[in-house]
Amino acid sequence: MTQKKNKPTQKKKGLHPRNPHSQRYDFNALILSCPDLTPFVAENQFGDLSVDFSDPATVKMLNKALLHHFYNVENWDIPLGYLCPPIPGRADYIHHIADLLAKSNEGVIPQGKHINGLDIGMGANCVYPIIGHRAYGWRFVGSDVDALSIKSAKFIVDSNRSLAGGIKCRLQKKSDNIFTGIINANDIFDFTMCNPPFHASLEEATAGSERKVRNLSTNAHKKGSNKKAELFAKSNTNKPVLNFGGQKAELWCPGGEAAFIQRMITESSDKPENCFWYSTLVSKKENLPALYKALKQVNAVDVRTIDMAQGQKVTRVVAWTFLSKEQQTQWREERWSV
Repeated sequence: MTQKKNKPTQKKKGLHPRNPHSQRYDFNALILSCPDLTPFVAENQFGDLSVDFSDPATVKMLNKALLHHFYNVENWDIPLGYLCPPIPGRADYIHHIADLLAKSNEGVIPQGKHINGLDIGMGANCVYPIIGHRAYGWRFVGSDVDALSIKSAKFIVDSNRSLAGGIKCRLQKKSDNIFTGIINANDIFDFTMCNPPFHASLEEATAGSERKVRNLSTNAHKKGSNKKAELFAKSNTNKPVLNFGGQKAELWCPGGEAAFIQRMITESSDKPENCFWYSTLVSKKENLPALYKALKQVNAVDVRTIDMAQGQKVTRVVAWTFLSKEQQTQWREERWSV
């Protein structure tokens, strides 16, 4: 492919300063790393290189290229219909977790294989553990209720030398449990993270996906889409397309985000000394008051809210710990000063 105009120096709004995806995608560089991306890239009406972000196959190939280029993951794939998350937003959560640990460690980010993280709902894509392991050398356990997701994530780990020894996969055998059955009695985690199911039903998830596709198509038209994107938008006006994919457990659960996090808070209180910082994404701001109340009821010692933004999308991480100041000091001295 002949190199064409690209503008990688323009910053993306709101991303973490250490996020390597804070600039516009350099498609020429990505194609050099992953030639399979070539047929998905084309000029838009302004002469800039772009892709169709409303096309599931394109999003998947872009993720493959990003993971190869930035994280040295050469072999990555997911089963058809499974969640294919946007990499920049996932990386932001990881870097904010690093900052959270640093604030508990006199400003120094704990790095290396002695730092253990737990990703609840890792999915078939394994993206959070990949980024955390490659960016900071952390070890991860990833859990999921879906057996095929675990099989897919394990295959990704086993297929990449850069991930060797860094990520373990655990199947959650009871769908109503979150930490129970995953955090064993002797497990010690420096942090947990989770992107909980957002919706309360399949119908709600489908409606949300339709809005997302309409917005992507509208934005592509405003910014100058390529012909492929325009044809895709026209042909899918009345079709509920999940451009990022997703299975039931990845997209919705009874009670939606609020109910899931409430269960997470309750179960975390049963394991107060197995983890320094429990955390989760909270997409809906209106859920915060009830979550703060729940954390107070289980006697969380410290609760932090970290605002994150990517373009127009605003979300936040809520983190909590049950460790006293003395326990935190002991934890830091025994684990983070290595």
